Amino acid sequence: MRLAAGSLARSCGARDMKTVSTRLMPSPSVVIHERRTRWLNVLFNGRADGRLNTGHAGVLLAERRGSYPLIDLRILKTSAQQGEVESGTRRKIKRLLSFQRYCHASRLLRGLVPHTPGSLHLLDDDYLGQAAHMLSKVGTWNFDIFLFDRLTNGNSLVTLMCHLFNVYGLIHHFQLDMVKLHRFLGMVQQDYHSQNPYHNAVHAADVTQAMYCYLKEPKLAEQLTPLDVFLGLMAAAAHDVDHPGVNQPFLIKTRHHLASLYQNTSVLESHHWRSTVGMLRESGLLSHLPADMSQDMEQQLGSLILATDISRQNEFLLTFRDHLDNQDLDLQLASHRHFILQIALKCADVCNPCRVWELSRQWSERVCEEFYRQGDLERKFDLEISPLCNKQADSVPAIQIGFISYIVEPLFEEWHRFTKPSLLSQTMLDHLHKNKVCWSRLRCTHTPSDVHSDTEENTAEGGDGEGEDIP
Repeated sequence: MRLAAGSLARSCGARDMKTVSTRLMPSPSVVIHERRTRWLNVLFNGRADGRLNTGHAGVLLAERRGSYPLIDLRILKTSAQQGEVESGTRRKIKRLLSFQRYCHASRLLRGLVPHTPGSLHLLDDDYLGQAAHMLSKVGTWNFDIFLFDRLTNGNSLVTLMCHLFNVYGLIHHFQLDMVKLHRFLGMVQQDYHSQNPYHNAVHAADVTQAMYCYLKEPKLAEQLTPLDVFLGLMAAAAHDVDHPGVNQPFLIKTRHHLASLYQNTSVLESHHWRSTVGMLRESGLLSHLPADMSQDMEQQLGSLILATDISRQNEFLLTFRDHLDNQDLDLQLASHRHFILQIALKCADVCNPCRVWELSRQWSERVCEEFYRQGDLERKFDLEISPLCNKQADSVPAIQIGFISYIVEPLFEEWHRFTKPSLLSQTMLDHLHKNKVCWSRLRCTHTPSDVHSDTEENTAEGGDGEGEDIP
């Protein structure tokens, strides 16, 4: 069915509307689908016709501890100079990161022995005051991940994941070594790039918190196994690890080695998955499990992370819609539970417009800032500026309205059908509609340069910054 849905998406997107007779106008649903497909092509591929723009510039990279080098946005050279990375820079960065990791591990291991089996007392120092109070409400939709990250001194992802693993009893169930778990989570958190305005560890923590809310939905909670929960939380935490802050078309047109490695297909998502597998093996977190079991867990993690590829949006949406129309979802089947986990992760990854206005606005400005940085880099080195990356032409409100209309709304309407009746789903849709109205007002009254300074004035108009506590 998934292949059929993908074929349907491609056939609809390739239809040439010029050949349609004026007497046989397409149905509204076909028009909406084609607009969504064109928007996806612009967002992901850089052209409305789905073809990639290509360039002839190469990127000189500075190495980092992660599985692959970090893109140094300050250095862009011709392809003739590719590979000429100074060995001194490599050694310096390796020493720095190794020393940082050594100090972090030493602090954790210095006499911090758990008092009771299965407990996480080695994290007690991070569970202080307001942070501990916030964790008691981590399942509510108005959870402020920015505040939580500040209260945990930038360790929101590690603290949140350890807490949720404890809540679900996953440490005891899988007999996980707590030191290995903390080491793995620390590696994941460190391998997110803090200089990215959007794709950083705070985004990963936000997606993980949203995933936890979705796993608690009554339609899912009673059917999920410990393995399902483990995979869902792990995929959420690591789904964007080592993100370079630029999109796939940029990697392709600059002839980045990752684009060649993954043959220009799901380049970033494949890298996130492979990096996660590398850190799992380096930390030894699953080394005590049978080899076939750990390999299966790695493959399922890959399937979940690859589902976040925005270019596959129509494929998953049509398959999800078909299941709901046919009422043939059976969550007692492992394959159906896995598919719903894929949908849940996709929802969590793009749920920012469904948050209360104050949180949603911050995420919107962050992702657009990351787009604009890529556009500035492309302009500086005479590359064609990617769609949505031109800060002179692409305003935050315009980008968000398109994102909501063609990506978020269709997905969350189907998610609401699946979870109905759900107070959480209805709340998310309410926030989504209010936020879209706010962006529409801003689009009419502001220029791109005005948005960052004036969006707070609209908080009282479209969203009051307060949210209900959704259980």
